This record gives sequence, structure tokens and C-alpha cells, in this order.
Amino acid sequence: MMIETSLQEVAIEENLKQFLLVLSVSLSVATLPQIFSWFRRIPYTLLLVIVGLGLALVDVRLVNLSPELILLIFLPPLLFEAAWNLKWSSLKQDLIPICLYAVLGVVISIAGVAIGLNQLAGLSLATALMIGATLSATDPVSVTALFRELGVGKRLTTLMEGESLFNDGMAVVAFGFLVAFSQGTANLSLGPILIQLITVVGIGLGIGGLIGFAISYLTQRFDLPLVEQSLTLVSAYGTYLIAEDLGGSGVIGVVTTGLILGNFGSRIGMNPRTRIIVSEFWEFLAFFVNSIVFLLIGDQIRFASLGENLDAIGVTIAGVILTRAIAIYGLGSLSNRFANSEIPLRDRTVLWWGGLRGAVSVALALSVPESFPGRDVVIATVFGTVLFTLLVQGLTIGSVLEKLDLLGDGPMRQEYLEAIARQAALSRVLQRLGEIEQHPGVEPDFYEYQESLVKGELTRLESEIDRLQNEYPDLRTFIAQQLRGELLAIEADTYAEFVRAGRLNQELPLFLGVENMEE
Repeated sequence: MMIETSLQEVAIEENLKQFLLVLSVSLSVATLPQIFSWFRRIPYTLLLVIVGLGLALVDVRLVNLSPELILLIFLPPLLFEAAWNLKWSSLKQDLIPICLYAVLGVVISIAGVAIGLNQLAGLSLATALMIGATLSATDPVSVTALFRELGVGKRLTTLMEGESLFNDGMAVVAFGFLVAFSQGTANLSLGPILIQLITVVGIGLGIGGLIGFAISYLTQRFDLPLVEQSLTLVSAYGTYLIAEDLGGSGVIGVVTTGLILGNFGSRIGMNPRTRIIVSEFWEFLAFFVNSIVFLLIGDQIRFASLGENLDAIGVTIAGVILTRAIAIYGLGSLSNRFANSEIPLRDRTVLWWGGLRGAVSVALALSVPESFPGRDVVIATVFGTVLFTLLVQGLTIGSVLEKLDLLGDGPMRQEYLEAIARQAALSRVLQRLGEIEQHPGVEPDFYEYQESLVKGELTRLESEIDRLQNEYPDLRTFIAQQLRGELLAIEADTYAEFVRAGRLNQELPLFLGVENMEE
């Protein structure tokens, strides 16, 4: 017994050291762009991959996790954070093309990659299907971060994030089917697959909806930010575990819970301060989990294994790019014709080239059972393909945006917002100076100097704001959107306060939201 306890203590100490090492490396990489301006051209997640590759070259391995724990540890926080931040009002406008990309796109990807690997690379059909399923999940973390930095349109970001969120669920369901089939516990005929798919998705939606709405109404009863934050964490992992135990999709359950809490529960059950606390908590958690995964992508690479599977990797890369093009352009045209989604050709080009593979594909590859005969080939092929999409497509997406004239006005907007923030801060400083003018002990020279300094800067800021508004007429639309968002938030928060106080049974529809839609 004492020996077992001692071994457990050693394991805990080793895990803690690994945790601190990964966090230290991640923070070091995060500070590089602030020290060396050249690194600002590379998204943070791609920097992590490059650092991980460097560590792999010198044979330094940061994290060792069992395959059974990979999905459980990584998927819930990544999925919940993405769902929490995805606005339903934006998502529902493009729900049809997103569902087409997420469902039929996954089928096209799996089938295309599997056929290519089976016919051209000579892999067994089981291994080829496993690779196809593992790589059918897109991961736009690096791309959407670049979108926000460059001010690319919100719709394009919503399309990428919405597709990724839903096709993660489809990819994991397909992956689970194939794992069960390889172990002789599933039937791949069409009838049983459809029944099982409906069951798995239905249970996931049901559990996710039940937990999401239950926590939404529970948090109406109290105002305890740390408890509410903890409840979101419990809901992410709890939904995943319960749905999986009941034979459903934990991924779809987590996505459903995250969407409900982010769009409904956070409005009726959380005050604005709590929402900020919870959002910042999930931002950190997603940062840390992504740091581990993207470091793993580079750190777990076995260069010898990549060399042995170059043919399979080459065929897979070609298959991923080709099937992505078929899905995006073909299904996009279908959606434009029958659902009037009006996704322009250049937007579809960005969706095609920006369909990177990352965290979910790596987690799935590492979670392939040890007993699966082609496990090493799956891991090597998936890692090689993920590396290509991240380092080639990820680093060139900015150039694609520039050539397609999709670069937004992000830097200009940031400059404007900084000027507005500084103007507001210095106006408060000037107001405070007026209050202490007659304060005993304050030298008149000190007051006059500070006042002239602040007034001079305020005058300069007013000129700068006028210049920006004159040079960039689109700023007026941006300013109106910002103000409209503030007014909507005030109206929604007021209804939520009445609900929490028991003066309303449910939130009223947003009057300003209706007015804005009519515009």
C-alpha cells in the first residue's frame, strides 16, 4: 500500500512539473511578438507549432498523456469556449450553409481522403477511413485570430467558426463509429448507421439542452460570479461525460450547452460583471488548452515516422485540399441557389484555403486505441497533414486575403478606439483636476501645468478623431454599430435585472433589435 501511495505521489509531482513546463513555454512564446516585432506576422498558435518542432528536433518531449484521456481533457473546454462566444443572432443567418459544410462536407472529406489513400497509397480501407475521419474536423483558431486583427468581415468569421463547431461534432461521431467498427462492436451498413447517428445526435442535443437551460435558470437565483464561473466549467465536462455514458455525442452536448449558456443563460442569469469574469476565464482556459495541443503538434512529431509515410501524407494533403474545394464551392453554390445565402466566390475561396486542421484532429489521432493495427500510420499521416495546413495554408492566408481585397479596416478602427479611450480617460482627469483646484496644499503652478498638459492632449485627440472620421467614411458606420451594440446591451441587461428580481417571468423581446432589423 505504501509503495502504491509513493508511486501516486511521484506521478502527481511529474504531472505538475509537465504542467508548469508547458505553461512556461506557452507564456514565453506569447511574449515573443512583444519583444521581436517580426514575430507579429505569425499567429500565436503557429509559433507554438514551430517551437514544438524545435523541441522535437532536440528530442525534448513535454507532455505524455494516455490515449483515453486525450479527448476528455482537450475537447470540452475547446468546444465550450467556441460555442460560448458564438452569437446565435449571427449564426442563424447562415445556419443552412454552415450545416451543409458541417454535415455533407465531413462526408465528402472522409470519402475523398479514404478513397485516395486506399487506391493511391495502398492503405487498408479501415486505416484510410480512420485518417479521413480524423482530418475531417477543421480548426480555424489561427485564421480567425488573424481575421480579427485585420478587421475582416464578421460574417466570414462566423461562417468559419460555425462550420468548425458543428463539423467537430460530426467528425467525432464518425471517428467513434470507425473505432467501434475496428473493434467489432459496430455495423457500417446504411440503416444501422442512420439509426445510430440519430440516436447519438439526439441524446447529445437533449443532454446539452437540459443542462444548458437548467444552469441558465439556476443562476437567476443568485449573483455569485465565482460559483457561476465554476458551474460553466462543470457543465462543459459534465455534459460531455453524461452524454457519452448515455450513448450520445459528448461533443454535440457540449456545443449545445455552450450555445445556450453563451446566448441565453449569460443574459438572464448573469450580470454584466459576471459575464466578463466568465468570458475571461474561458479565454484563459482555451489559451492554455490550445497551447498544449499546438505544442503537442510539434513536440510529438517523429521525423523518422513522417519520412516513412511521405507517400500517404502527400496523398492525404492533396485529398484534403481537393475535397475541401469540392465541399466549399459545390455546397456553397447549392446554398446560394436554394437558400439565398449569397456567399461570394472570394469568401468561399478564403473558407477553402482557411480550412486548417489542428487541435481536434491531433486529439483524435492521439486517441486512436493502441490495439488499432494502423495506429502509427494514422498518427504520422495526420500530424504531417496538420503541419502542412498550419505552416503553409496558415502562413499564407494573409496574402490570400490581400489578393482578394478582403483586408478590413481593423488597424484604423483600433487607432480610432484608442483615441476615443484616451479622450474619455483624460476628460475624467480634467474633471478631477477641477475638483481639487481649491484643495488645500495644492500649488497653483502644479494645477495649471497639469491642466494645460491635459487640455493640450485633448485638443490633439479631437483633431485626430476628426481626421480619422474624414479620411475613413466607413468609420461612421462602425461608430453607429458600436453605439447600437451598447444600446442593445443596456436594454437586454435591464430586462434580465427584472427577471432576476422576480418582476418579470421571462425576458421581453428586444425592441431595439426589432427596430435595427427593420433598418
